[in-house]
Amino acid sequence: MSFLPSPHELAWFSIAAIVLLLVPGPAVLYIVTRSVDQGRAAGLASAAGIATGTLMHVLAACVGLSALLLSSATAFSAVKYAGAAYLFYLGIKKFRERARIGCDIHHGDAIPLRKVFAQGAIVNVLNPKTALFFFAFLPQFVSPVRGHVTLQFFTLGMIFAFMGWASDSMWALVAGSTAHWLRGDERFIRNERYVTGSVYLGLGLATALSGSKHK
Repeated sequence: MSFLPSPHELAWFSIAAIVLLLVPGPAVLYIVTRSVDQGRAAGLASAAGIATGTLMHVLAACVGLSALLLSSATAFSAVKYAGAAYLFYLGIKKFRERARIGCDIHHGDAIPLRKVFAQGAIVNVLNPKTALFFFAFLPQFVSPVRGHVTLQFFTLGMIFAFMGWASDSMWALVAGSTAHWLRGDERFIRNERYVTGSVYLGLGLATALSGSKHK
């Protein structure tokens, strides 16, 4: 496939992508929070939702929407604040939940997995950092000389999406494995909603403040 970067460039792309994926960000914290809250199944559903959101950014990059977000301060701000508002909503909703002492994490008022999946997708679709990645990082490995620019964006984007899904799934499994131990602690059960809600509010604040200097 001559439209792809050289093996050397592809190796650098993979290394850089792995480094970026291993640094905890909004997506990782969302997955970890869901995993601890409802177990590994919810964490994996969140990872799948995040991956679906990444695919939306891949398609946007293919048709130039990521570039539009960066060239238009209004469009960029709209997406950024919509994402922040959604995270604030999740945080406030978590604060309002009642502690489920004596209940297993798979019972009670656990959120259905399809909804966990949908929330993960929305969080990542409205994540301006993901759009920034595709605008600032991915184009470095795309060359018009090789032709098929759209196909280059799509292929590299899909590689990154797959790597992200694998990395996020590992976070979900590790965090989900500790959920049973954490929920055996009654103090954790009483305070978990405050910790979880604070994480969501913190993510919302970080999203609202990120990229404040539009270039």
